[in-house]
This record gives sequence, structure tokens and C-alpha cells, in this order.
Amino acid sequence: MDLFADQRAAAQRQIQPLAVRLRPRSFDEFVGQEHFAGPGRLLRRLLAAQRLTSAILFGPPGCGKTTLAEIIAAHSRAAFVTLHAAEAGVKDMRAVIDAARERLLTGQRTVLFLDEIHRFNRAQQDVLLKDVEEGTLILIGATTENPFFAVNGPLLSRSQIFELKPLSPEQLEVLLRRALADRERGLGATQATADDAALRFIAAHAEGDARRALTALEVAVLSLLAETGAPSASPPHVTIEIAAESMQRNVVPHDACGDLHYDIASAFIKSLRGSDPDAALYWLARMLEGGEDPRFIARRIAICASEDVGNADPQALVLAAAALQVTLAVGLPECEYALAQAATYVACAPKSNAVTVAIGAARRDVREGPALPVPDHLRDRSYAGAARLGRGVGYQYPHDHPAAVVAQDYLGAFRSYYNPSERGFEAQIAATLRRLRAARERPAPETGTD
Repeated sequence: MDLFADQRAAAQRQIQPLAVRLRPRSFDEFVGQEHFAGPGRLLRRLLAAQRLTSAILFGPPGCGKTTLAEIIAAHSRAAFVTLHAAEAGVKDMRAVIDAARERLLTGQRTVLFLDEIHRFNRAQQDVLLKDVEEGTLILIGATTENPFFAVNGPLLSRSQIFELKPLSPEQLEVLLRRALADRERGLGATQATADDAALRFIAAHAEGDARRALTALEVAVLSLLAETGAPSASPPHVTIEIAAESMQRNVVPHDACGDLHYDIASAFIKSLRGSDPDAALYWLARMLEGGEDPRFIARRIAICASEDVGNADPQALVLAAAALQVTLAVGLPECEYALAQAATYVACAPKSNAVTVAIGAARRDVREGPALPVPDHLRDRSYAGAARLGRGVGYQYPHDHPAAVVAQDYLGAFRSYYNPSERGFEAQIAATLRRLRAARERPAPETGTD
């Protein structure tokens, strides 16, 4: 019997951060994720029926992944083992698996909580497959990455996927007020108070991260205690000014090859396409603040200028190309002005995807064939003997005819790929194209030349 166990546990609690001490111990204390962890939802039903299977929990930091894994283990009455993928290796996993097999002999299941599972490579993840499939252990993997990018397909197919969302400001306020009131695990023993505005400020600026919000509150209270010489002085009171000082500067999440990278780029392109310059500027700023390569941004703007604006405003591509050149020439930070100029122009330009549709249809015809032969009158006649083979015979030079248009077949089959919209400059192109197509269908007038 360890006579000092309680004292050590109490000492350990004193040095733990507030976010760890206040970690919920049951679903009654758990805040957020009602879409799958609320009463009557999937996770609760699985636990109530004792039918828990392996699961992957993914979401941003501070949304409750570790907490939820511990609550799951408590509800399942299983042994709970934690490994961190950044520190553990195959040997550690095999030791957990061997211990899980021994527990099964006494009827006890094992939950392996594998934090940051995306840090395991494919071979390391494969070590778990057999025992997860056979039920030797229940795997709870946690990751901030999209598991469909970061976790083996066979392991995903054996697991429930639960996506955790950032906590709302209202949910974070609940946690902050609980921290102030809780005397055992929170800050209640300090008798600290806070203005409503201060709590709202922290909740609004924590980016949905409970750990960050609770840490800011703890920093505010402890700094006040240090200044006033508690416990003899009056209880600390957190104002909005103190809350603002206690909040760390926003860290803009970014991963050059991860899920968020593609999500933000997608939002940027869709804002340009949807003619919302304000949204486009926000996503542009997110990418710049997150350290995105400005050349990547410039290329996306240029693509949108052709794909979504096209000939409705040909100047959009010119401006996008210029922004790309400026980005290559001067780099950050000055190139952000050219990127913003091009992004707002493209967003506000009239939109047409007629060019995109046209080239797509033409390439589809080429791929699916059959290939059309080049008509004889269009073939090259620049070499000796070409005329004897009939190359170029019958070709009519457009400049020999009025308006430089002649009724002549340029394809050998009827195709209509490019159909301009009636938006922006493309409306003028549409009118011109109607005249050109009509002229090519009429017989050419005699020119009086051989």
C-alpha cells in the first residue's frame, strides 16, 4: 500500500495546467460535439450498447479529442493505454498488443489511445491491423489531419470516423465560467472573478480551442495573484484589458501539403468564382499569414482568370499574368498588393466558363475519337511535290475576301465547341461569332484572282 499516493496525486494536480486539471471526466461535463456525442447520438448509443469499435477522432487542437478518448475508455470499462505517435515505435505497440491479449484471458478489453496517429508511417500503422480487426484491442486514434489523407485505408475501414468541430464562443464561455467556479480542479480557490466582457473576449479570440481559452484565463489570474501578493490581498479580478494581454497572438494554422491547405485554397477560388472580393481577400490573407508560397496563390488567380472569367473580361488574365510576374520578381511582402489587386479584379469581373467548357469538349472528342483527318485543302503545301499529292489544293486565302472571311471547311466535320455567353465582353464576341459562322456557311464571292 502506497501511503503517499494521495499526496503525490495532489502535488501533481498543482503543477498541471488548468486545461488538464479541468478535463471533463464524463459526458455530463463534456462540452461540444453534440452531433455525435450528444444524448441519443451515435457515440452514446454505441457505448450504451457496449458495442464500441475502433475510432478515429480528428479535428483542430483543443476541441476535446484526448478528453473524449478518456471518457470512452471509462464508459467501456476497458484498460486505457496511451501512446504518442511521435515518441512510440513498433516495439511499443507490440508490447501494448501483447498486454491486451493477456487481459482478454480475464475478459477485459483494452483501449489504445494513439495520439497524433498521422505521425505513424504506413508500415507502423499496418502493425495494428490484425489485432484491431480481431478485436484484441480497440484503437482510438487522434489526429489534427484529415484521416483520409493520413491513415491507412484498411485501418480506416475498420474504424468509425468522428470529426470534431472547434468549440463555439458560447461553449468556451461555459468552460471559462466553470473554471472560475470549480474549487477543486479550477480557479475557485483563488476567488477570482472576471468581467463578462473579458470572458467573451477570451472565448471569441481562442479560435475554438478550449486549451487556449483556459490557458489565457489561468495566465490572467496567476499574473494578478503575483502582482497583488495573494492570498492576503483582495481576490483577482480579470478585466477585458487583462484578458487581452493574456491572450497569445493568433497562430494562423497552415500546412503546405495538408487538408487545411487545400480547403483554404478551395475557399479562395470559390470566392473568386462567386464574385465576392471581400471573402477572396480574407482567404488570401489567411494564406499569406499562414506562410503560403505567394507563387501558388498567383497561379491560382491566373487559372481562375481563364477558367471562370475567360473572354467575359480578357483583361482579367492580363492582370493575373502581371501579378504572377510581379510575385516572381519582387516576392513578399510587396507582392501581396499585386495579388490583392488581381484577386479583387478577377472576383469583380463578369464570369463565363465558355472557354473551359469548349476546350473540355474538344479534348473529350480527341480522347474518345475517332481522330478526324486533316482536310486536303488545309494540309501543308510548302514542300516540293505537295501539289502533285493534292496538298493545299482548293484552299482559299481569307484576306482575298471581304471581311477576311470565306465559306470554307476547317475541320472536315461539324463541331460547335465554343458558345460564348452574353456576359461582359464575351457578348460582343458572341455577336461576332454568329456573323463569322454565318459567313463561313455562305458561298465565297468571286474575287477575280487565280
